[in-house]
Order: sequence, then C-alpha cells, then structure tokens
Amino acid sequence: MDTTYDVRFWKTSIYKGSRKTTYTVRWELQGKEWRQPCATAALAESFRAGLLTAARRGEAFSLTTGRPVSHRSGASAVNWYDFAVQFADVQWRRTSGNNRKNVAKALMTATIALLRTQPTSFKPIDVRRALREFAFNTRRREEAPPEVAAILKWVQRNTLSMAAWEDPAKVDEVLQASSTLLDGTPAAANSVKRNRRILNVLMEYAVKHRVLRSNPLPKGRGAAPKTSSAVDKRSLLNCSQAGSLLGWIRRRPRGGPRLHAFFATMFYAGPRPEEVVAMRVNDIRMPDAGAADQWGELLIHTAQPEVGKNWTDTEAIHEKRGLKGRATFDMRSVPCRPALTKILRAHIAAEELKPGDLLFQGERGDMLAGSVIRRAWRTARRVLSEEEHSSPLGKRVYDLHTCLTNWLNDGVPPAQVAEWAGNSVPVLLAVYARCISGQLDDLKQRIEAQGDLLEADL
Repeated sequence: MDTTYDVRFWKTSIYKGSRKTTYTVRWELQGKEWRQPCATAALAESFRAGLLTAARRGEAFSLTTGRPVSHRSGASAVNWYDFAVQFADVQWRRTSGNNRKNVAKALMTATIALLRTQPTSFKPIDVRRALREFAFNTRRREEAPPEVAAILKWVQRNTLSMAAWEDPAKVDEVLQASSTLLDGTPAAANSVKRNRRILNVLMEYAVKHRVLRSNPLPKGRGAAPKTSSAVDKRSLLNCSQAGSLLGWIRRRPRGGPRLHAFFATMFYAGPRPEEVVAMRVNDIRMPDAGAADQWGELLIHTAQPEVGKNWTDTEAIHEKRGLKGRATFDMRSVPCRPALTKILRAHIAAEELKPGDLLFQGERGDMLAGSVIRRAWRTARRVLSEEEHSSPLGKRVYDLHTCLTNWLNDGVPPAQVAEWAGNSVPVLLAVYARCISGQLDDLKQRIEAQGDLLEADL
C-alpha cells in the first residue's frame, strides 16, 4: 500500500539563524518523520492546519510524498518507465543522433535509481543495456529480442510512479546516481551537467502535461557543477611536435599518406573532424598549378559526426548535418595556406579523386571511420617523449586545433578567427584566450608608452 492513516503531528520547530528564522512543520507517518520548512510562522501554521484538517476528515496520507492524497498531483497514476519512454520518443523526433544517445543514458541512470527493488533474475549490466539500447531507442524498441523484452517488462512492473519526484529524498537519490560512475567515483562535470539538463527538460515536459505541479529539480547556484570551456594549454602542440606526429603518420605503412592529408587539414585550417570527413574534392578552390601564389580556399558546409547506426534514422554510422551553431544551409570559407595546398594537390592526384568524390576516404572508398582516425593518432603519439606522452599534450585528435591559437598569436583579429573556425567571438575567446602568447613584449611597450605620455602631461 502507498497510503496510511497512521499519522501523528509534532510541534512546529523554530530555528533562528543569523540571517533569517525558519519554521519547520513536522509530522510522522508509520514511524517516518516528515518535514516542511516555511519562511514565516503564518505559512507554517497554514500548512499545518491543512494537514490536520485532512487527518480529521479521515483522509489517507501518501507514504511517497508524505502529504494527504488530496494534495497529490496526477503523478501517482503515471508510471515513471512509461513516461520516460514517451519522453524519449518525443525527443527522438527533434534531436540529433548524439543527443538521442545522451537522452538514453540519462534516462537509463534515472530509471535504475527509481526501481522499487534491484534485479535478482537479471544481471545489472544487462538491465542497463536493455534500457539504453532498446527501451529509450525509438527505432529499436520493437526489435528487442525476447530476453531483452523480458527485462523491460520486469522494469516496467518494478518502477515507481512519477510521484517519486515529489519526494525530495528520492530526487536527491536520482541526482546522486546521475552524478557518479558505476564504481562510485564522481562523473565528469560536463556529463553531470548534461544529465541535469536532460532531466530538467523532462520535468518541464511533465509540468506541461500536468503530470507534475512543478519542476522538482534544484535551481540556482550549486544546482549543477561548474564546468570550464577553456582549452587546456598543456594539450596544445607546437609546430615542431605537430610536425613530428604528422611525419610519423605520413610514413605509416597502411593509409599513411591519406591520413597525413586528413590531419594536415585539421592542423593548418582548423575544421572539426566531422567537418573534414564530409569534405569533397570540389569543396577546395585551388590556384593554377604554376601560380606563384599558392593560397587556396576551403569551403566548409557539412558535418557528418559518427554516432552509430543504432541512433540514426537511416541506419548509417554517420549522420549528415549542417555546421554547428549555424543555419541548415550555411557555410564558411577558410584560407588554405600554400603548405596545405601542396599536400591536398598531391593527395588528390595520388588517390585519383574526381570533383564529386569524398576528399578523405576509407580503404573501401567509403567515409573515413572515426576508429581509424583515433587509432592512427593514438599510435602516432608514441613519437613524443615519455613525459609528453603521459601529459595531456595532443591527447585528442581535437587538440590539433593549434592553428586557432596560432592565428590569435599572430595578431589575426578575433572576429576573423571566429569566422574561419565556425565559432562566435565570445565562444572563441572563452575557449582559447588563455592560450594567447607571444604578444607580451609588444603589450608592455604599449603600456610603457602610454605611461610616458601621462607623465609628460603631468
């Protein structure tokens, strides 16, 4: 039973703090104490009077929320698992493949925390996989094999109702689960923030559909961990280090020259990996072969991130999208410096590519796989010294964005760098401003010159 008539009321407690006084209404249901803090004595008395009136009417109290059943929203009639599946389906229609995966992970963690009992007939890892890969995957749910379907039916029967979100203790328990890894260690701040954001969207959806009366998740300062978007200066490669890595990749026996051209494009022009794999030969504007000025131009207009065939509508591994943070058919152009022009010209000739072909292909002529890219980069880092290899230096393929800091250090205006990089100026400065260097002497001279002028006026 989710209700009880065994209720006792205690005297309202008063706590006088240094800034304000709090009045806490206290009552007991089947031996469990419940509390409701109020800002004023009048509010506390009004709330307590409502509870007393309900008890005198012979009304049952909910063991989930601690309130009279007449105070409950429609949450107790809605199963959490069913509502989460409904929410996942709504999000599927409006989000990208990567977002779909993130929604599934967040809902999986919350569902595990909202089970009445932990599974005994199934392995916990199988329950998590069934939820992540099938329950919250709109396209695959009906394709679930019998053993997975059995797990999902068990989960549906053993999940609490949405009324669990009206219990502050249960809300804290779910948030704690979404903030830790399986081994109990804290999850990355970005992952925690992403999970909180997804759950907040779900709560607003529940309020909109009158399942909950209000969003129960904490708001304001401290609601989510702080994250930093600034790039770690230790991860950036200098030209010598980048040259060593690219040289090793070029000498790689299997696909070395092809991968060398791929990484060189990232290093010299700064596009994202998902933008580079989507480029085609006719996206390059090259000067004539005998021209003295070998500057070219790269036209960036498409991104194809690798999200996995289970999360795309077409069952393709890559998902075709527009540029990040831009309109669907927007594009940007990036200057192609002579060194990169030479590399790309040789690459196109060696691969015998035609204008409409993918610029960087896999061994079978298909799109270059992310696993191949990451494996080549991970292996290439072995050319670094032992100390450098154990540091964050160039740990991710994304760390090849050294050219953005080089452009800023060379005095290229931030607005121009932001346009070439596909960022806004505030985002560019927030991410890369700490890595600007090489201009300190010039800035000191300007400050000193200004000081001399002031002294002369005095």
